[in-house]
Amino acid sequence: MPNDTPDLKGPVLRVFEVRANPGHAEEVLKAFSSTSADVVRGKPGNHGYFFGRLVQGPNEGDGSDPGDGNGLVFVSVWENLDAIKERFGDEWQVSHIPDGYEYLLESYSVRHFDLTDGWHVSGV
Repeated sequence: MPNDTPDLKGPVLRVFEVRANPGHAEEVLKAFSSTSADVVRGKPGNHGYFFGRLVQGPNEGDGSDPGDGNGLVFVSVWENLDAIKERFGDEWQVSHIPDGYEYLLESYSVRHFDLTDGWHVSGV
């Protein structure tokens, strides 16, 4: 794999953000709990995942989400960037949508966050 990114030593969050089409948020959350979870669960270098709904009222934030419950996120925690690249290959920076799921989503993106300098999780 080409090395077009810095050598990150610490944990990395892979954040998949979506805006569900109206009336489809619950279906997306169900897909997160099965299909998306299966993509990362038990894979080398994966330390877990979580998903949920954006908590924002209609008059908060920058206006990019109207607070209607359709803003969702699936986050996976990885040992390092190499583990992400190993799992997702050369297109690790691309959002992968399973066939047949396109109608559920208005928009989607994937971003990665280096946690080398700040990482603490206690019992929830």
